[in-house]
Amino acid sequence: MYLITVFGNLLIILTVSSDSHLHTPMYFFLSNLSFVDICFTSTTIPKMLWNIQTQSQVITYEVCMTQMFFFMLFAGLDIFLLTVMAYDRFVAICHPLHYMVIMNSKICGILVLVSWIIIVSLFSCTGLGVYLSSAATHSSHSTATMSVMYIVVTPMLNPFIYSLRNKDIKRALNSFFRTPPRKVLLVFH
Repeated sequence: MYLITVFGNLLIILTVSSDSHLHTPMYFFLSNLSFVDICFTSTTIPKMLWNIQTQSQVITYEVCMTQMFFFMLFAGLDIFLLTVMAYDRFVAICHPLHYMVIMNSKICGILVLVSWIIIVSLFSCTGLGVYLSSAATHSSHSTATMSVMYIVVTPMLNPFIYSLRNKDIKRALNSFFRTPPRKVLLVFH
């Protein structure tokens, strides 16, 4: 599931960056969401797989705090990017004639930057405080199952949900995989 998540999201990033028809705000946000989903799953899943492989559940305090910081950072970015994507679609549907004026590249960059800044300052600090002040720990099977569903399944499904139902992405993927390899002419002097 982790490999599907990483490769599926990487495919979206490569497809959007390689097709000039997809250089629009919607796909800019989609490729950022794919990047954040890769980072989000990569904060916890490799350590979890290592723990399963070695039958060890030991984690140092520093590694735990680092993992929690990045986990909360990328989880918050996921939420903000989905919000920005919803706003993008709202503008496209409700104000189609003004869409390119409202959602220009400068505004898109600012929205993504603001998402990063807000998440770092708001969610990471408050979430870390809540985590550190929590006296009770819960390690039930249902909590673990829900965690895996949130951490692994949702980011794995995002490429399918947001792109494979989209005809522009399907067209770009077809051209991406059908593009013949470029011939390279080597000249020796």
